[in-house]
Amino acid sequence: MPQLNGTVPPTSPLNSADYNPVDHLNAIFSHPSSLSSIAKTSDALGTYQDELDEEIAALVQHQSITDVESVKSIRAAKDDLADLFPKVEDVRARAMQTEEAITEMTADIKRLDNTKKNLTLSMTALKRLQMLTTAYEQLRGLSSSRQYKECAQLLQAVIQLMTHFKSYRSIDQIATLGRNVSDLQRELLEQVCEDFEVTFAKAEVAQRRGVLAEACLVMDALGDNARSRLITWYCNTQLREYRQVFRGNEEAGSLDNISRRYAWFKRMLKTYDDEHAVMFPANWRMNEMLANAFCEGTRDDFKSILSRSIRKDDGLSLDVDLLLSCLQETLDFEHSLERRFNNASRASIDTLSSDSEKAPVFSQAISEAFEPYLSVWVEAQDKKLSTMIPQYRQQPPKPPDEEFSPQMVVPSSIELFNFYRLTLAQCAKLSTGARLVELSKVFAKYLDQYAQQVLLFYVSERPSGQTPSRFPQLEDTILVLNTADYCFNTCTQLEEKIKGRIDEGYKEMVDLQSQADAFMGIASATVRALVRRVEVDIERTWREMRNTGWSKMEMVGDQSSWVAEMLSRIKERASEVLGMLHKQQYARAFCDNLVDSIANAFIVSIFQCKPISEVGAEQMLLDSYALKKGFEELLNINAQPNTSTPAGYIRRVNQTMSRLDPILKTLQVRPSPPEALVQAYLIHIADRSDTNFRKILDLKGLRKQDQSHLMELFQAHRASPRNEKLPPTSALLAPLAVTGGNTAAGGGGGGGGGGGPILTSGIGHLSSAATLSTSNLPARFDPSTFGSAIMNAARDGVDRLGTPTLGTTPSHTPAGAMTPLTQQQQQQPPAAAAAAGRASFDLPTPGGTMGTTNLNENLRNIGKFFKRDIGGFGGRFGGGGSKTAEE
Repeated sequence: MPQLNGTVPPTSPLNSADYNPVDHLNAIFSHPSSLSSIAKTSDALGTYQDELDEEIAALVQHQSITDVESVKSIRAAKDDLADLFPKVEDVRARAMQTEEAITEMTADIKRLDNTKKNLTLSMTALKRLQMLTTAYEQLRGLSSSRQYKECAQLLQAVIQLMTHFKSYRSIDQIATLGRNVSDLQRELLEQVCEDFEVTFAKAEVAQRRGVLAEACLVMDALGDNARSRLITWYCNTQLREYRQVFRGNEEAGSLDNISRRYAWFKRMLKTYDDEHAVMFPANWRMNEMLANAFCEGTRDDFKSILSRSIRKDDGLSLDVDLLLSCLQETLDFEHSLERRFNNASRASIDTLSSDSEKAPVFSQAISEAFEPYLSVWVEAQDKKLSTMIPQYRQQPPKPPDEEFSPQMVVPSSIELFNFYRLTLAQCAKLSTGARLVELSKVFAKYLDQYAQQVLLFYVSERPSGQTPSRFPQLEDTILVLNTADYCFNTCTQLEEKIKGRIDEGYKEMVDLQSQADAFMGIASATVRALVRRVEVDIERTWREMRNTGWSKMEMVGDQSSWVAEMLSRIKERASEVLGMLHKQQYARAFCDNLVDSIANAFIVSIFQCKPISEVGAEQMLLDSYALKKGFEELLNINAQPNTSTPAGYIRRVNQTMSRLDPILKTLQVRPSPPEALVQAYLIHIADRSDTNFRKILDLKGLRKQDQSHLMELFQAHRASPRNEKLPPTSALLAPLAVTGGNTAAGGGGGGGGGGGPILTSGIGHLSSAATLSTSNLPARFDPSTFGSAIMNAARDGVDRLGTPTLGTTPSHTPAGAMTPLTQQQQQQPPAAAAAAGRASFDLPTPGGTMGTTNLNENLRNIGKFFKRDIGGFGGRFGGGGSKTAEE
């Protein structure tokens, strides 16, 4: 609201752009008592209106005055610009006039400058022409008198001066002078060459040595072409006799006389040093040029000789020993040339390493001719190795006069790799290309044969004509394990050594990893062989377990008697084996495989003990816990007191033995009420298989008529939403079926040879890296069939370490599943079939033949899995490292 004096505050609604008088009046007279100020408000508004009118009038007047002044300023600026343009044009015109005047003043000076420049060029050209003419005349006189030293100096001056007259060739006199100089150069060239030819023809080198040395200076001045002509003539002249002797005579030029060639050239170099070296400038390196010419000619000769030798009798006339002897002499000769001309030493053919800091000049200068024929040498190494492998097989693993050591390896392995080392060193000096690739393939071939025919032969059980068959000695098995580990590491080093020497384009062709994996397969086989010794020793305790009356037990007592005897035998054998294993990863692998083997045998024995009462199942569970506690002490059985057991091993034992719990805990539940047994099965076994559930019922000894109600109840509970996600079948029970019964329980054949589990699809393993005891079948073990059983298993591609059969993928075998045996294995005697389930390698038999390809593949698969299986507790496999006690 306006104040009484007529002024309006800045925030008054009257200053608002969207002013509404009605709202304003309502705000001022919002109460009846405010109506008394209407007169004052009206006066204030009138006063405010008058002030606004006056202010508007003042602003309009001021704006009118400002517009007039702006118009005047614009007109004045236009007038000034009109005056400025003529002045600019006048300045530009005067600048052009000044430039023309200066150009006229300096024109004469420019003409004088050009005249001076042309005069200077003319005087310089005339002076050079005078010098050229004088030097030319002097050069003609000196050339006729054969004063070559002065000729060389003048010739350089003449040639340099002639370069300044190239642009004056159109002048007849200059062109004539140029032709005369060129003719003089040709005359000097021919004259010097004639002097050399006459001097060497008359054998007057000693008398005219100084003149010829000065003549070489002239050849240097004449340029590279003249110098090359003289060098070529000299080399051809000196080697003429060599070519006549060794090319014209077949006997003298044969490989048998290769030493005569090199002796002849060494005499030639001595003659050069004594008589000819002073004639030629040092920068010509005439002796090196002579050596290069000799090497090129000799290389061509050898190529021709070797080609003729190969064509004769289809290559049978080429003597490998002679070829290597010639090649060795050639390498020695090239080495001598390297020392003389390059001062860079090269290693001998018989050394493993060489220092090659500087690229050799004469490397393969002659020996290149031998490279296409080195396949003959590689074949010779192949034949030599083919005779070594049978010899190694006939040798005992340990020399009789040496004492056994846990670190000892089979001596033949060291001898084999030493042979490889020397052969590689030889081949690397002969060829670093395709021939070295061929040699690496020969190495791989005989590494495979050494693994199959020697190492695997040492650990195989072979029939001795009587029962039992001959078991490999424990010391021999440890030797083979150490040797397989040594060969695994050395294979990797050998591959790296070959790749370090071979040409870049061939590196991808060198691969010995398959052979390294095969040796790791041998290591796996020896670990299983060590486990096998324990399995055979505890066979009696499994029979005692199967003969126990598990259905007649009335109460659970302490651990069964067979458990104590089994643990005692296991610890005794394990202590003996672990005392000979010097690498922790192999000790761990042995213990893991042993625990897996016994756990698998326990599971199989459970299915042979039908019927089993609830008390019997509880007693079995107690026995399994006793075994587990004993196994936890196995790894440190020879260690110092208070040595902690690695946590990783404890976990492995718990996981392995816990596979017994689902079966035994299910068997502990009484069939009444029936819902309890069904729920226990769905919780512990946790599958939806009618067949597997019936196996549990058979194990409990329930009659067929009593099983029907339980089967109906199982099918009803299985169909509930809570159980619909269970797997269709349990990998633990699927391979097993229960028939027959236990003698002590009144069920039939017992452990001696009657009933027992039928392997519906065979038992190869119950978990990763598992070993199955022979107690899985009730028949008496016959060691004489063990070797043939393992051979059949290997040919069928069975892998007990969890590696699938050939042609399948590891992911197809679920954890804890059993690998099925083949039909052939199921038809074998029971103990042999069990042994076949454990083996995945081929053993050579006397008088028999092996499927080498399948054997190699199986060994490699075993080796790859064995590295994965124990990779968590030994660092890089094959090394000596180990992890902490926590693992």
